[in-house]
Amino acid sequence: MRIAILSSFYPLRGGIAQFNASLLEELGKDHIVKAFSFKRQYPGLLFPGKTQYVTPDDEAVPVDAEAVLDTVNPFTYISTARKVREWKPDLLLVRYWMSWFAPSLGYVARHVGKDCRRIAILDNVIPHERRFFDTPLTKYFLRGMDGFVTMCGAVSRDLDTFRTGAPRITLYHPLYSHFGEKLPREQAEDALGLAHGKKNLLFFGLIREYKGLDILLEAFRDLPEDYQLIIAGEPYGSWDKYREILESLPGKDRVKVFPEYIRDSEVKRYFSAADVTVLPYRSATQSGISSISYHFEVPMIVTDTGGLRETVGDTGTGIVIDSPDPSSVRDGILAFFADQDAGNRCREAIRREKERLSWKRFARELTGFAGKIQTR
Repeated sequence: MRIAILSSFYPLRGGIAQFNASLLEELGKDHIVKAFSFKRQYPGLLFPGKTQYVTPDDEAVPVDAEAVLDTVNPFTYISTARKVREWKPDLLLVRYWMSWFAPSLGYVARHVGKDCRRIAILDNVIPHERRFFDTPLTKYFLRGMDGFVTMCGAVSRDLDTFRTGAPRITLYHPLYSHFGEKLPREQAEDALGLAHGKKNLLFFGLIREYKGLDILLEAFRDLPEDYQLIIAGEPYGSWDKYREILESLPGKDRVKVFPEYIRDSEVKRYFSAADVTVLPYRSATQSGISSISYHFEVPMIVTDTGGLRETVGDTGTGIVIDSPDPSSVRDGILAFFADQDAGNRCREAIRREKERLSWKRFARELTGFAGKIQTR
């Protein structure tokens, strides 16, 4: 099968680009695959982080992708569709996670040729941070696709609010395996400047309002002195709110903050030092952070939102907190550590999930689903 993937690829950085690179590699083992990427993903004024692109410090593995699509320039929608069409794919895969991409991706999908199946891998249908234009743009994008891959049941249910009964398959987020092996705990703690013999909580990933870092900081306020909190990730937006909470904490010396994009080679330090990863999200679908936690066999404490109960609670790889508020998060953390066998049970469940969540299986089931889809 000839498969075109239109999404973020190197030199763009972040979890979406990492996912796409792994999928490209796996599909390429059995199919002819070509990557089409963005010339410009976001205009600089709209991008909340420091940079959209890999830096020399990122140590990212280059991917052979043709950068063709500029979301700001409609003329590139036409030229991108032409280039994809001229390559004559049997299947076009696109990633969709926010409505900003709906006009560009939706146009290309509609103009790649009548014999090409068009499948969207949906990270979100309803965005975490909503805007007035989300609904009409999302409708436009979804109506241009022949089928959908969701990575949790919550996204599949959201899809039904726009296209009831549309062809879809739920395939859970495969595990990342490019972060290396776990380090000895004390070595990782020394590298991060952490005290030994504490209970280490990890908040990892891009810091955005919906991810609830402020909730976790307030929860940490009332935890005993044998707890440490590690915060690692680049802030998307102002850090002021979090700084104010940090300064007010009686145990602020037990909070280690690394407010930056974490290089792939350094990810293992944070997860090797952690007893548990905490995801105090206000809203969520699936989470790439859970995939990294699985790789390093670190249990998770998550809030009951989106697909987190489905991917963590139902599998036994962590515990689920009913509500995203400080007291509930604090009580969940205390309950986890009060159960002396909880960590071992979760790690055993993670090992079972690691066998199931392979890129090989994801690619095989995706292409099998694609073979059953009819073009419109």
